[in-house]
Amino acid sequence: MKQSLFRTRFTAWLYAYRKHPLSLALLLFSGLAAAITAGILLLIVGQILIKGIPNLSPRLFEWNYTSENVSMLPALINTLTLTALTCLFSIPLGVCSAIYLSEYAKSDNRLVPIIRLTAETLSGIPSIVYGLFGYLLFNVSLQFGYSLLSGALTLAIMVLPTVMRTTEEALLGVPVSYREASLGLGAGKLRTIFRIVLPSASPAILSGVMLAIGRIVGETAALIYTAGSLTSVATGLFSSGATLSVHMYVLLSEGFYTEEAYATAVVLLSITVLLNLLASCIGHRHARKKGSP
Repeated sequence: MKQSLFRTRFTAWLYAYRKHPLSLALLLFSGLAAAITAGILLLIVGQILIKGIPNLSPRLFEWNYTSENVSMLPALINTLTLTALTCLFSIPLGVCSAIYLSEYAKSDNRLVPIIRLTAETLSGIPSIVYGLFGYLLFNVSLQFGYSLLSGALTLAIMVLPTVMRTTEEALLGVPVSYREASLGLGAGKLRTIFRIVLPSASPAILSGVMLAIGRIVGETAALIYTAGSLTSVATGLFSSGATLSVHMYVLLSEGFYTEEAYATAVVLLSITVLLNLLASCIGHRHARKKGSP
């Protein structure tokens, strides 16, 4: 029964694509592109895991960095601190900007297309350009020096377009009937936004935030010029400190600690995967809670 059903579906599929050979060609090219992409990803991840996991050891997680243990723990703490600071600067501003663009700005407002075009343009600028800009503005002009504050402000400018555009698209995806129902029941516009629209769009907003956090965690070029590459734990906002990505870059550039660099890459990859799993779990939980009676 199952074999005959499969044969019937396969025959129908073959007949449909025989009438439209261009669709079959596009399907094959899409499948090939997906297979190549997945294969390259598996090769990269596999190489990192094979070369990095055997080199993980307790000495890589000692508190003080020395030339013998090349500990990544200070860089890990600096990464978490820098990520929190960047999110503190970028997420509120990006979400509020998206709320203005989607909920308050009129359709004939000439400023809105300019803001969107600027955000799209900023998303395509190389990170090293952000690093040079942050160095000239924060390190030199404002005299913050090589510090976590300079790095966080630079990364906030870098990820702000991502947060703003993803949040705006998430808000625009909320049905208009939700707003109309809330307003019809007597709720104000601000209450409708924060009690109806934002909770409905929160899974998509969270995905954009996690995408921004992933870029923050993996950023190197911009932080070399702003936060510096000091191997100790930063003691304040105006203290220099290397993140995991900068730490890995320094180890590879020196050429003496290749194994430790791969071990650092495993930790960095694990953090990125955990963040994505956390975002996925929160999104599924929110969708399940929303769908439950």
